[in-house]
Amino acid sequence: MKAYISVDMEGMPFIVSKDHLSPGMPLFEEARRIATTLVISVAEELYQQGFTEVIVADSHGSMVNLDVERLPAYVEVIRGFPRPLSMVTAVEEADAVLFLGYHAKAGTQEATFDHTYSGRVIGEVLVNGVEVSEFLLNTYVAGHYGKPVILVAGDEALLEWDVALYTPWVVKVPLKKGLGRYSARSPSLEKVIAMLKRGTAEAVQRFKAGETRKLVAREPIELRVTFCSTAYADAACLTPGVERLSPLSVKYTAKNILEAYGLMELWILASIALEK
Repeated sequence: MKAYISVDMEGMPFIVSKDHLSPGMPLFEEARRIATTLVISVAEELYQQGFTEVIVADSHGSMVNLDVERLPAYVEVIRGFPRPLSMVTAVEEADAVLFLGYHAKAGTQEATFDHTYSGRVIGEVLVNGVEVSEFLLNTYVAGHYGKPVILVAGDEALLEWDVALYTPWVVKVPLKKGLGRYSARSPSLEKVIAMLKRGTAEAVQRFKAGETRKLVAREPIELRVTFCSTAYADAACLTPGVERLSPLSVKYTAKNILEAYGLMELWILASIALEK
């Protein structure tokens, strides 16, 4: 069997400062060590539970965060950006999917670094009228390929809302409790590792027992995006078929979640380019 771990940073324990989030910043090496340690703990438990291959998608920022020299031999790493389907590239190759270090969507109170894909570009994303987090959008992609998400570990606010509401079969492992956008309460690293190992074992057992499901978005997909600047909406409107809903919001009907996902990625890249 093959497992897939998509790894973000903002939902990791102890990570609360902008100085944690980018290479070259004062606390980045600390964040990198924490993320790599937790990836290893989950990968080791998956291996013990019978997964002979583990794909790890390094999925935060420029997507070159993990210390790959520490990873076990049975782990393959996807890193670098831009890439197809961003945080879930090659998810179709796996049997089961896990999300590690995930955070709440933009506008969530008492959640560290709440945002949806790009806090500087996007204020809100709706798929078929449902406001999505990165977790939910990535789960839809996995579901498109018939793959179940079996575990989500990250910010407690994400777990209590989106994960509990849309995927009740998923094992939830809280890594931190947000006190504000730049503050959180986290258990000790030793306790976090123990929780992750127990949660991973439980998730695999549920998967083997047939208790997990895929989550599939209804097609065609109505994608609505609210941007943080009218300039970004202007750029998105250069896409054929896009409808302007307001100065900041656009709508597009995509044939499936893959098309919607790729288009959103392109709009973000175009928006960032406008500021350079």
